[in-house]
Amino acid sequence: MAFKIDKKIKGYNVVKPEDKATPAPAAAPVKEAAPVAEVIQMHESLERPETLVGNTYKIKSPLFEHALYVTVNDIVLNAGTPHEQRRPFELFINSKNMDHFQWIVALTRILSAVFRKGGDVTFIVEELKAVFDPRGGYFKAGGVYMPSIVAEIGGVVEQHMKSIGLIHDPEMSDATRQLIAEKRAAYEKANAPKPVAAVTPAVGSGDVGDNQGAAAHTNASGFPAGATLCAKCNTQALVLMDGCQTCLNCGYSKCG
Repeated sequence: MAFKIDKKIKGYNVVKPEDKATPAPAAAPVKEAAPVAEVIQMHESLERPETLVGNTYKIKSPLFEHALYVTVNDIVLNAGTPHEQRRPFELFINSKNMDHFQWIVALTRILSAVFRKGGDVTFIVEELKAVFDPRGGYFKAGGVYMPSIVAEIGGVVEQHMKSIGLIHDPEMSDATRQLIAEKRAAYEKANAPKPVAAVTPAVGSGDVGDNQGAAAHTNASGFPAGATLCAKCNTQALVLMDGCQTCLNCGYSKCG
């Protein structure tokens, strides 16, 4: 049987009889790509949901007659997915003290606007903690120095961001912990009070040797009473050892 070829031949191949008997393999079905959910990022046009999750923190400062209550509410993005995350959405400060009502309201509105803007908002912590009160700061419970009430609000925001995973503390190595423990033991040993020889009290005299076996005094932070403020961790844990200022809390040393 003859076939007429109307087109120009560009190539050819020989088909054997056994090739005709073998059916051509069927093409594998093309799988449709699974739909990928859009990952929602924080931005200023994101609508506020009806319900938010958050925490309230109490600030008791000697500069204020009444305590401040700082509430930070978070929005949960991409809930139920591997991309789920909590981001701060708004901040409120409440107190019975109305003397500073104006700047407190202004601060809460500005911080809430920064949170809703999106991006990296952790910078706001250092900005707040760098605010100093011209009248002087104070020590909070635990011996940590606060240069101002605004700085303590910044500390609260930092604590909240750490709890939701936005800020991570650098972990102190075991070698650093051991070094700090050795330095503290050496300092306490060098500054331990010397025992006083026992003296038999005379009849009718008062107690003698009240200072015998007296333990070294510590400050509110639990460090030696003579410790000064560390510029790195703001804790009264800086002591003079071998002619060098050394922090017994974070290991900071002016001598490197």
